[in-house]
Amino acid sequence: MARPTILNLGCGTRTSTDTVNIDWSIHLRLHRSMLGRLLAPVWLRGYRREAFSGLSGHVVVHDLRKGIPAETGTVDAVYHSHVLEHIDRENVPAFLVEVHRVLKPGGIHRIVVPDFGRAARNYLDSLERELPDHDQTLIPLLLQSVMHEAHGTSLQSPMRRRVENLLLGDARKRGQTHQWAYDRVNLRQILEQHGFVEFEVLEPNESSIPGWAGTGLEMDPDGKIHKPGSMWVECRKG
Repeated sequence: MARPTILNLGCGTRTSTDTVNIDWSIHLRLHRSMLGRLLAPVWLRGYRREAFSGLSGHVVVHDLRKGIPAETGTVDAVYHSHVLEHIDRENVPAFLVEVHRVLKPGGIHRIVVPDFGRAARNYLDSLERELPDHDQTLIPLLLQSVMHEAHGTSLQSPMRRRVENLLLGDARKRGQTHQWAYDRVNLRQILEQHGFVEFEVLEPNESSIPGWAGTGLEMDPDGKIHKPGSMWVECRKG
């Protein structure tokens, strides 16, 4: 049996040899140029250098705002994790149209997003009980919507922070801020509006994609969930 064609959109450094990995991060753009490969190890430090060094050549460097680089009706499954919430609300329909276009009839669309409903319930529970760390429950609700500086840049020295903010822009310009919030109702509604059917909320280790667990994309090597606090959803091209 032929291995399914799975697109891993907005993969960052989390890739698999079982998927077609597609991203447009600054690290990947540096990695694909000789000058970038020479300069990046000098500039990058700590976990950033480790992430850059760990990049492989099996990533398609492509700006998804220009569409998905695949022929119509040729893909068995499309996967993206913590990508949809970063897309401007008015651009989400065009993105979903592209996903629908490249999928084969009945192809699987697997989506992972922060679970706003769960985060809201945690906040309300903490509010009711007046827990000591109550303010922390606002972090998953608000932080990435109100942040100005990219997280990685905020950890650098003052001089590096100034240079990076000048050259690369703030968190929104770099696509790190959340532009919308999703729960099981509004996500189902927008997917159904764009031709997807059989919407289902799953556990992270559940999937209808053949061999999905073997990709290693959602479980860390130690067996822990990669993105706790998420909502895992699958639907099909109608």
